[in-house]
Amino acid sequence: MTQAYTALARCYDRLTVDVSYDKWADHLQRLFRRSGRPISRVLELGCGTGSLTRLLAQRGYAMTAVDLSPDMLCIADQKCQGLEVLFLCQDMSRLRLLEPVDAAVSCLDSLNYVTRPADLKRTFQRVHEALVPGGLFAFDVKTPLALESAGGQTYLDEDDDLFCVWRGEYSPRRRVCGYGLDLFVREEDGSWSRSSEYHEERAYTMDELESALLGAGFRHIERYGDKVMSAPKEGAQRVFFTARKES
Repeated sequence: MTQAYTALARCYDRLTVDVSYDKWADHLQRLFRRSGRPISRVLELGCGTGSLTRLLAQRGYAMTAVDLSPDMLCIADQKCQGLEVLFLCQDMSRLRLLEPVDAAVSCLDSLNYVTRPADLKRTFQRVHEALVPGGLFAFDVKTPLALESAGGQTYLDEDDDLFCVWRGEYSPRRRVCGYGLDLFVREEDGSWSRSSEYHEERAYTMDELESALLGAGFRHIERYGDKVMSAPKEGAQRVFFTARKES
């Protein structure tokens, strides 16, 4: 097994063509407007290959984008050439910025990949420190129901030059869903290469997340359904949170 998001990095955009990043950016802007404060400097945690980063930068935000994978960041940097984006290769729980930001965002369940609760608490603390007074933190997570449902499932993605198999296994004891991934890619000479990765996501309850936010100093915590401005419904598989740093 290679390190997570190493082999996958060069194929990630092809495997996520169904993700409507415009809708994610639209929703973040709605959350920004609801905050009632001017937002120009934005931190993105877990930026991946920078698709959302690029959209937000194109919409006028000065972006600082953080990811732990150098391979993903390399692609993101190429994608955002000519835009006002600073890329940092950092662990979320050890986040350090040179200057504060008006808002921090983390999308597409990036925070579920922080599988140790202590690291999640440190991440929230570091985000709180990185925000200006009154700054906004907005993120989404997969719910425990979503991750439990992924256990025992097999997922296939393919195109003419790519074949990817994901297998999900959920551990009730650890409350973690692990994904074993096999990736087959056709190379320029016509041969096929194979690589494997392993990913894990933790099932945090909504109350655990709210408690961690409060412990980090956040207030005015709100929950929303999946890219809507109303509360999540029972059985939701993705929930958004917003929280504010006190002015």
